[in-house]
Amino acid sequence: MTQRGRATPSRSSGDARRPPAADRPQPPRVSKDRVTAVVQPVVAGAGYDLEDLAVSRAGRRHVVRVTIDGDKGVSLDDIADVSRAISAALDAAEEAEGDLLPGEYELEISSRGVDRPLALPRHWRRNVGRLVKVSAAGRQVTARIKAAGDDSVTLDVDGTLQEVAYADLGPGRVQLEFTHWGEVEGAEEDDDIDEEDEA
Repeated sequence: MTQRGRATPSRSSGDARRPPAADRPQPPRVSKDRVTAVVQPVVAGAGYDLEDLAVSRAGRRHVVRVTIDGDKGVSLDDIADVSRAISAALDAAEEAEGDLLPGEYELEISSRGVDRPLALPRHWRRNVGRLVKVSAAGRQVTARIKAAGDDSVTLDVDGTLQEVAYADLGPGRVQLEFTHWGEVEGAEEDDDIDEEDEA
């Protein structure tokens, strides 16, 4: 998380009463497109995809929330590196082009996470092997992703492989699993062997 503040003049006790909210000057609007134009190449240059960018206000400061993703996932160190690079790029853009984020701003970088819907081919590709709930050809199914290409995904639905075009899929939701049956059975077998060896 990065936070930058600009010094603002303090108001003395003798200052006039603040005008009504309707008469106060409104803070300048931030162009999300301009911020994205600065952030996008930084994220791509670091080898990640820009999944989402949002700019909002929290009191007197702006909050810039950036979500990134990558084929090999995103670690905390990766987030720290990208955060520093984006912060430097935003500051450089302001020096060259004027106020990009007037006043104070806070930068928050996060990874995509498993709770976001699978909506693009790369989302499906990065989740091969996972269990998902999805509407496929108008039918709600829970299936395991076996493969994902540019135009379609192969799903294992109750032991039957089905290839479904992305155009026929709704947003997929990854289902959290604690273990696979094979892992549980394997663990039980190992326990039995250890007990026999000890005997």
